[in-house]
Amino acid sequence: MGEFVLSTELFVYVLDLFGTMAFAITGAFKAIEHNADIVGVILLAIITGVAGGTVRDVLFSDGLPNSASDPTYVTVSLISAVMVFLLYPRLKRHWNLFLRFDAVGLGIFTIIGAMIAYSTFGLNFLVISVSGILTAIGGGILRDVFVNDTPIVFVKEFYASASFIGIVAFYSILLVSDQLYIAAILGMLITTGLRLVAIKYNWNLPKIRKKS
Repeated sequence: MGEFVLSTELFVYVLDLFGTMAFAITGAFKAIEHNADIVGVILLAIITGVAGGTVRDVLFSDGLPNSASDPTYVTVSLISAVMVFLLYPRLKRHWNLFLRFDAVGLGIFTIIGAMIAYSTFGLNFLVISVSGILTAIGGGILRDVFVNDTPIVFVKEFYASASFIGIVAFYSILLVSDQLYIAAILGMLITTGLRLVAIKYNWNLPKIRKKS
């Protein structure tokens, strides 16, 4: 049992760092597109990378947020920012990279938030949903607000919706089995896949049409 707990914690930790990197890259891209200098690129990358998890930890944990107690999160974000800054002349034609990293970050952070809530509160669908969605969208919202853009979650295709569907899949598998890894991987794949498909086919949720 102890080995299982340890391996689960390691699994969550590695995924959390990878999701941090993915979102930090989107923050760096966004900052460069808005003509930020190297300091602005690093700051926005760090904010984007750690904000969602920080909000989750403040709400659902007793101690310090992971981003404050473990410097690895900020370090990963900083390295990601510097790499994007240095490589941007080669990457600037590939804006799809921003969208793909955003989709990957969305999928990973959705399920990281869901797993942490599940490990603490069990099969409580409301808490799992809130934790998963907050973790997934928190960084992206702050990223867009800091550069004076409308947050992508409010205006784009499937975003929070993709996160929610991934959480439903994660929760449904755990209702009928104890296969946490399968639930996590499938939830991430569904969330990320839906987001990528929505980007490709320009899926949109209904909006009010304004008269011109």
